[in-house]
Amino acid sequence: MWPILVVSIVALAVVLERVFWWLGRWMRRDPKRIEKVFTAIEVGDVAEASRLSRDSRDPVLRMMWNGLNHQHASLQGALQVAAGIEIKRAGRFVVVMDTLVTLAPLLGLLGTIVGLMKAFGALKNEEVAVVAVTGGIAEALIATACGLGIAIFALIPFNFFSSRVSNLEFELQTAATNLEVMLEAQNKAEHSSGVEIPGTTPTAATRSSI
Repeated sequence: MWPILVVSIVALAVVLERVFWWLGRWMRRDPKRIEKVFTAIEVGDVAEASRLSRDSRDPVLRMMWNGLNHQHASLQGALQVAAGIEIKRAGRFVVVMDTLVTLAPLLGLLGTIVGLMKAFGALKNEEVAVVAVTGGIAEALIATACGLGIAIFALIPFNFFSSRVSNLEFELQTAATNLEVMLEAQNKAEHSSGVEIPGTTPTAATRSSI
């Protein structure tokens, strides 16, 4: 029963940690600022977009800031690295919960087998056979119930948090794609007009035309 107790404590700790983390992330979301960043990029003010996304606790804005400040080196690479960091943070302990969902019933089954072994072993002593068999069967049933209970307790949060991670990944991919498309459009407009966009470094073509 001790392994089952340890697993139950770990499962409770992981679930509580993830609950508080996702609550904090929900409170850090700032969709209005994201819209302002895209609006600034749309009008060509990349410097303002970078300023709006700087020091934000929103994971999407953090990714966008990283991309805006590394766009001349590798925009796509910067966005991928930042998005990967955010997804890794969001998926923390999800593997542990997945393991607990599988491990808990197995430990319960192991406890059941141990309890039945004790019960059958007690049949050798006729004087205490009834009490020992009853106790062994009770131990086996308790182990099974505890293992299944832990698995059920961890399964629902595991599926919920996994879906949250998938949703965050989709949000990051969507924002990154929009950012790339808008910056590419601005760069094309800059090259065609020969006018420097605020917050961007003049290209060779632009510098030669000044």
